[in-house]
Amino acid sequence: MMEAGDESQEDASTQRLHIPFSMDIDPMEKLLLINFEKDPDSLYIGFEPQVFDDDINGKGHSVIGWRVDGKVDVYHQSSLDLDKRKYDIAGKGLANMVETVMEKADFHVSKNGVKASYKFKDMENRDIRLNITERNDKKRKPFGLLAPMGSVAENPSALPLVLLHDFYFVRKRKTSISISIAGKSHRPDELPIPIDFTKMLFTRYSPDPLILTFNREADELLPYLELRTGTEEISTEDLCYSIEWVSGKPRIKSMEKSSGKHVIKLNFDPSFPDIEEDSSFEGEFEIVGDPSTGKIRGEYKVEKKGNCLDLQMIPSYGWIPKPDRPSLKMLYAVAKIFKRWPSTYRWTAKITRNKSGELYMRSTWKRSK
Repeated sequence: MMEAGDESQEDASTQRLHIPFSMDIDPMEKLLLINFEKDPDSLYIGFEPQVFDDDINGKGHSVIGWRVDGKVDVYHQSSLDLDKRKYDIAGKGLANMVETVMEKADFHVSKNGVKASYKFKDMENRDIRLNITERNDKKRKPFGLLAPMGSVAENPSALPLVLLHDFYFVRKRKTSISISIAGKSHRPDELPIPIDFTKMLFTRYSPDPLILTFNREADELLPYLELRTGTEEISTEDLCYSIEWVSGKPRIKSMEKSSGKHVIKLNFDPSFPDIEEDSSFEGEFEIVGDPSTGKIRGEYKVEKKGNCLDLQMIPSYGWIPKPDRPSLKMLYAVAKIFKRWPSTYRWTAKITRNKSGELYMRSTWKRSK
């Protein structure tokens, strides 16, 4: 592809396989989304309580305030250490991150549904009170979902994939719910169609979310694996790679990442050749996790342009769900945003050599209308 420059010679029994892709998992215990867009506040149209208990974020609760202007405010307990950069892909980006005392911060999921209670003050010193109690005797019928979180992002720095396991909507019957801001009550939005023959609020929750950040924008040296010839699997600190050998050269068949509970896999068809192979090529990829959460599918393309390589990935097929009941098929047919939004994302990368002869990558995400 390009001259080797000053790169050191490798042992004949080993070969390099460059990795232009990244998969990062952000741990989270539970999340709850409460929408009142049809009866908005002057500042907020929804709240999203989240619960953490891990070595990265700490232990405690946060509440995302989804703003009228499309940005988000993040209120969190002092026990949490949240990375502001992770919220750049939420809506139009992070407006404010505020450490606050939460007089109430409770969120539980049982066989009868959700029970949650939050009380804190926002930036304008207004009382925020959120209370939900489901008392429905009917058995929950949860399912898996890709949350359309990235559907409103304007300048994404990654493809945000929020896979919700054991997901369900709050049932309207036998549920008490109150949303109060500065003493004023707001009506929760309702789902326009029934699920499982039951009227639902648009309030929804998952006691088992998985947050995957795919291909975060990069401006860095291109990482690589050093493989012994014929190696079919290799693991790094946090990823497992399946390798296919074609004409004596290694190619990426798949990449796999574990959250502890779930495994996420990036598959290529055909296998993705090493960047230094002297050719242009294209194929398809898919990102799959638990079967209940479906898969994201798209196309990749690599073009050689002089001494540069241009890479492109588009999740052009969007999200492909696996609905296990007629009401879910109807939901996805009516609310097309669930399936379509990933197809509006486009990842491009340019790979060159720096003065030291090392491969360097600059990558960005753009969204189409």
